[in-house]
Amino acid sequence: MSKKFIYNEMMAHIPMCSHKAPKSLLLVSDKPEGIEAELNRHSGLNITTGGLDSIGNGEDNCYDIVLIDSKAELSTATYAHLNRIVKEDGLVSALNGSLQEEEATTAQLNALGQYFKIVMPYRAGHSTMILASKEYHPTADVILQRSDLIDGLDYYNCDIHIATFVMPNYIRSTYKGAIKN
Repeated sequence: MSKKFIYNEMMAHIPMCSHKAPKSLLLVSDKPEGIEAELNRHSGLNITTGGLDSIGNGEDNCYDIVLIDSKAELSTATYAHLNRIVKEDGLVSALNGSLQEEEATTAQLNALGQYFKIVMPYRAGHSTMILASKEYHPTADVILQRSDLIDGLDYYNCDIHIATFVMPNYIRSTYKGAIKN
């Protein structure tokens, strides 16, 4: 049985319930339908969908949240563009290959850490994402009321939201200094 709903719910609701009042979101994905369906559970959200070029072509301070559902390796310039297009209290959630790929993960964490105050990996089934935030901490600032009032979910809830950021000690020590929380 496919568990794609886990990925879609976690990619959408972790950042949406970490930001105080998201209104504008850029979804970078080749197959956005599942994530868009989850995002549509949040009223008043303006969703722009595009490819990786949407990041470089985005307007300054335009998005509250950017979701990157792509396995493509991001360049240094792309991280600088993310910083530019995300608002002062904005955040980014990006797919990460695997925490077992230490060199690539450390590079991604460090690149995001140049621009974002908080940079933390989180798990969604067999996938790992990285949340990078300029202001909101994904476990301290979780919007509990919003996370508990989303109807029709199969996986995500406020307990999962907090628990997904829990990492074993060997991961913490491997990425000490790169994870910023």
